[in-house]
Amino acid sequence: MAAVRISSRSGLPSLLLYLGIGIALGQDGIFDVKFDNAELTQVIGYAALVVILAEGGLGAKWKEVRPVLPAAAVVSTVGVGISVGVTASAAHYLVGLDWRQALIIGAVVSSTDAAAVFSVLRRVPLPPRITGVLEAESGFNDAPVVILVVAFSAVGPVEHWYLLIGEIALELAIGAAIGITVGWLGSLGLRHVALPASGLYPIAVMAIAVMAYAAGAMAHGSGFLAVYLAAMILGNSKLPHWPATRGFADGLGWLAQIGMFVLLGLLVTPHDLVDDFWPAIVVGLVLTMVARPLSVFLSLAPFRLPAREKVLMSWAGLRGAVPIILATIPMVSGVEGSTRIFNIVFVLVIVYTLIQGPTLPWVAAKLKIADDPAEAADLGIESAPLERLRGHLLSVAIPAHSKMHGVEVGELRLPAGAAVTLVVREERSFVPSPTTVLRRGDELLVVATDPVRDTAEARLRAVGEGGKLAGWLGTGGAGGSGAAAGTPGNPGTLGLVKTPGSVGSAVRQAVKPVRPVKKVGPAEDSAGTNARRP
Repeated sequence: MAAVRISSRSGLPSLLLYLGIGIALGQDGIFDVKFDNAELTQVIGYAALVVILAEGGLGAKWKEVRPVLPAAAVVSTVGVGISVGVTASAAHYLVGLDWRQALIIGAVVSSTDAAAVFSVLRRVPLPPRITGVLEAESGFNDAPVVILVVAFSAVGPVEHWYLLIGEIALELAIGAAIGITVGWLGSLGLRHVALPASGLYPIAVMAIAVMAYAAGAMAHGSGFLAVYLAAMILGNSKLPHWPATRGFADGLGWLAQIGMFVLLGLLVTPHDLVDDFWPAIVVGLVLTMVARPLSVFLSLAPFRLPAREKVLMSWAGLRGAVPIILATIPMVSGVEGSTRIFNIVFVLVIVYTLIQGPTLPWVAAKLKIADDPAEAADLGIESAPLERLRGHLLSVAIPAHSKMHGVEVGELRLPAGAAVTLVVREERSFVPSPTTVLRRGDELLVVATDPVRDTAEARLRAVGEGGKLAGWLGTGGAGGSGAAAGTPGNPGTLGLVKTPGSVGSAVRQAVKPVRPVKKVGPAEDSAGTNARRP
């Protein structure tokens, strides 16, 4: 926990501090713990990587990833091939490694790490196009890189390159199909089956994501791609109790990172790194200044992205735990010189993360790449199933820059079967009238029956993005269905029933502390603060 706090203050990726803890515990460290089990490290590293990819997929926003999906797919396949070729050539001709060792190093370090990238980018608001490409790339490129490293570490030479490329394509296709199928079926089940306790939803979501990896691996496909795609589908399916699920996955992701990095720090022997320091610097310099920019610019050439955005993406190709984990594959396979490969990769990751991590915000500022802070933030909507009503209770938080500010409840034009039943404002709750004006920071409780739940949520998001005229002026595509409802009706007439479990308790707690408000005047009444007692 202290390492997390230090890393957030210093701007350094937390992986460096965790690796430092592992080195301090291990050989040549304070406690001199002897640990050299590369096979166990690889198994635990794979398990941790599954959790990290699942957490990353759950946090990926489909509306940001969808427009850049072709670009991310090309960077994570064609770009990886370019990076492997350039880096392997440098390792062979400049460092003197044989071609097999050089190709393994080129493949190992060609995978970017989502945890390392976004631990730094959290402090830099970037346009969705850039974050979408970087996030999707870091989730996609693990799959082809793992296949390459395993192929290069296998006994005997790779005789037919076209067979290797075909194998990569087949495994990616199988992994993608299984991930999409498992994610869709899992989201369908969780949205239509009310579990007896809200705490079961986070466990179920993570279990489905891990199941996607298992199914992909057993079908001889890419399990890593399967888990990322399944988690992305689950994360964009409007599941019940989503904030709790997201927090649970985030905590598991931190736990996986901490355990994985500490274990990798234990595995390394610090005094063995001295001889491989300069080879790692040379390989890393070619990777950072030549291979990565070349792969980004060439693979993204058809997509007409601005050059300064490509420069930032080139510098944002941070390496983290994934390359170090992949460096254990040749050790387990008994490849000659595998210990040297591991040491070179370890030094390269530490040195260039120290350089790129803290300077990434500075590079973004110099390139004048930043997101517009005035852009309307997306509404935070949490859904809880109401089994007896055959409906849902939507908890809606209005963010600071939302265009829902100033909109009357009646102007939301929710479809028949949906109504705003409660507004929580400045620690006070009241039942709104059709003329109640919504404000920034308000929290709304909206009850919607099953048939109109999606339409009601789409209408709320449309108003949040386009204001009260969403759907009439070309903003907010969901406005049409909402407009069909026409009349605002009386949103206070739909009563909240006593529901089983935590949902009913939450509703009762929200209504209980209401106190009558002293009437001040008509202006205050129109804002909704002078509302009748529920």
